[in-house]
Amino acid sequence: ALELPSFVLPALLLALRGPPRLEPLGCRLLCATFGGHYFYRTFIYPFLTRGRPFPLHILYFGMLFCLYNGFLQGYYLIYCAEYPTDWCFNIRFTSGILLFSLGMGINIHSDLLLRQLRKPGETTYKIPQGGLFTYVSGANYFGEIMEWFGYAIATWSLPAFAFAFFTLCFIGPRAIHHHRFYLRTFTDYPKSRKALIPFIF
Repeated sequence: ALELPSFVLPALLLALRGPPRLEPLGCRLLCATFGGHYFYRTFIYPFLTRGRPFPLHILYFGMLFCLYNGFLQGYYLIYCAEYPTDWCFNIRFTSGILLFSLGMGINIHSDLLLRQLRKPGETTYKIPQGGLFTYVSGANYFGEIMEWFGYAIATWSLPAFAFAFFTLCFIGPRAIHHHRFYLRTFTDYPKSRKALIPFIF
């Protein structure tokens, strides 16, 4: 429910626009990448994971951000963006989409590994293993940051770059916090693992 506005608002903006014009393929693909991420996060991910209670103010501010960002990204792509007909062959678009797809794959796979850490009823913390967790503590966060920087490059717009920068500033510190928690909690935690960026940080 938290991320529902980011999916619903662009869809409403698209519906309210009236008879659709023939958009360049690049623009339609960009709308699909943004919508596809939030379709997964809203309608698939919640049914795969066991939810945990969290403070009401986090829910409030999270939904407020998703309302604003969903409107901003949707409005830009639907009403403001102007891409040439061959934008989907531009190096910015192709490299950005590749980065977005790779990041989404890392994000989904990392979430799967985290879900498999505990059996039903277990509450003890365990060390994540496999995938990009071999190199970083925040593999799922790294994947999402990669997604939105890929989206920003493919979109080549200020709203998208602002969103990618916010994502880095918001979930980057969470990865650092988790890394420090693992180091404090587990004496055998792999010392070669970085917090967020493989081999670097």
